[in-house]
Amino acid sequence: MAHQGHAVHTHYAGANQNESETQTSFSFGRWLGKLAVMVIVLFLVSFFTPGFSIVGLWSFLIAAIVISLLDYLVESVMKIDASPFGKGLKGFLLTAVILYAAQFAVPNMNVTILGAVLGAVAIGILDALIPTRVM
Repeated sequence: MAHQGHAVHTHYAGANQNESETQTSFSFGRWLGKLAVMVIVLFLVSFFTPGFSIVGLWSFLIAAIVISLLDYLVESVMKIDASPFGKGLKGFLLTAVILYAAQFAVPNMNVTILGAVLGAVAIGILDALIPTRVM
């Protein structure tokens, strides 16, 4: 009897370990998906927004990573959602600041103040249309 109980316990421990591994790989996959969406959004914003330009595939990828990291830092340090319409005016302004600041870390990215504001509006609109949260 005791041996069967031990076998059941081992089965559940293995199931929990598999669930943990699945959640880790799923979150990495989700992160890659969000990164891909961010690259596409940045391409659209760069193409349609005056004062906001990124040139080159690698620059789009680097910009997506830098913007994602800046967004994460703002959220973790300030406890504020930096999505354009996530927390109203604060989120919108933080998105514009993040977009403007990212140009200093990303090669071939140029953003004017007006471009950052218009980019934040465009990202907010695309964020509402695309089911995955961009920022």
